[in-house]
Amino acid sequence: MADYDVDLFVIGAGSGGVRAARVAASHGARVMIAEEYRVGGTCVIRGCVPKKLLVYASRFADEFEDAAGYGWSVSEPTFHWPTLIANKDREVARLEAAYMMTLERHKVDLIKSRAVLDDAHTVRLSTGTRVRARTILVATGAAPYHGAQIAGLEHVISSNEAFHLTHLPKRIVIQGGGYIAVEFAGIFNGLGSDVTLVYRGSNILRGFDDDVREHLHGEMTRRGIKIITRQTVAAVEKTEHGFDVELSDNEQIMADLVMFATGRKPNIRGLGLEKVGVKIGETGGIAVDTYSKTSVDNIYAVGDVTNRINLTPVAIREGHAFADTAFGRTPTAVDHTNVPTAVFSEPEIGVVGLTEMQAREQLAKVDIYKTSFRPMKMTLPGRDTRMFMKLVVDGLTQRVVGCHLVGPDAGDLIQVAAIAVKMRATKADFDATMAVHPTVAEELVTMREKAASYSRAAAE
Repeated sequence: MADYDVDLFVIGAGSGGVRAARVAASHGARVMIAEEYRVGGTCVIRGCVPKKLLVYASRFADEFEDAAGYGWSVSEPTFHWPTLIANKDREVARLEAAYMMTLERHKVDLIKSRAVLDDAHTVRLSTGTRVRARTILVATGAAPYHGAQIAGLEHVISSNEAFHLTHLPKRIVIQGGGYIAVEFAGIFNGLGSDVTLVYRGSNILRGFDDDVREHLHGEMTRRGIKIITRQTVAAVEKTEHGFDVELSDNEQIMADLVMFATGRKPNIRGLGLEKVGVKIGETGGIAVDTYSKTSVDNIYAVGDVTNRINLTPVAIREGHAFADTAFGRTPTAVDHTNVPTAVFSEPEIGVVGLTEMQAREQLAKVDIYKTSFRPMKMTLPGRDTRMFMKLVVDGLTQRVVGCHLVGPDAGDLIQVAAIAVKMRATKADFDATMAVHPTVAEELVTMREKAASYSRAAAE
């Protein structure tokens, strides 16, 4: 042990790194963790937590309007962006302090410094100090990526800067079609901004079920969000009245703010990975095995830096499994199949398992069940919005292999539905479950008629 200062050195104090450090310490390891920015990582500081708070804020406009349908008289509401941001900052600071207390309670040494690899067992801090570690874990996450260089790119913000705006923009152009883009489109739209979403593909949310994509597109458009597909932002020019945004088809849009949400790249630059022989995978993230071990025997990586499934709960699970494997004498591989996920758009999305297209590519026979209806809560206010639900079923085994929801509380609903999918429940199991009435969730167990059925043999 004299050859090493610590048993484990963690680079990056985000959700995955903090969980790994805490669990490794509970197994008796001497642990040090380095963070160059703020403890908590993307999720806590500039990701899912502050974003969800902004989502909540954006939904009150509808709640105030809908209250009249239920007999409430509400005076004209006003919104104050600086108050929201200040309260958000206070909550983020509270969570960061909680993370730091967790590390302190488990006797993990926290170093507020950038850390890079000098060799397979040595980490160099920005102060010049070198720390020798038996095992090293890289958990540096990912960062926004703007894509191609364009004229005026210096005027464009990412989601990181969106959390610290001094005022709410009246007009905003958002480029992108994934989680972050559609979520911020809903946030700014709900808070009163005029929103234009520009996406290079044929429809938003590439990789999601086509019915889900189409349904969300329609709902967002109905709410007043302008969605432009098959185009990109070609240039941004600052003017007296804001920004002149030029699209690839030469269309001009005036905006007060331009935001790019075109993806995130693993934070691997400048860490010294190449010097010590850590291989990078085809996806641009650190290549790891099922136990999160890299090509160097004592170096591991978890979370978004590996570019596997870039979700906070996945990073936490990977960090915990790593600690159990490396220090708990319990080799633990993380199962990355049937991972549920939510998009906090407006309306909300919750999905788990295969899309219809994936099922048709992988299974011999596929049965599809789906429904669309107006939630009861929307009837008295007369709001024109619809819930969408879809079950993808293996036509031979009748196992439910995919569940796709769009509507109020879809993120909460999918968490429960994911248990059934993970347990390999069949359509008959869903049908045999008594409905809870009146709820939107009861539709999950009352869908009886097939919307479609596909056979690969018949298609061939």
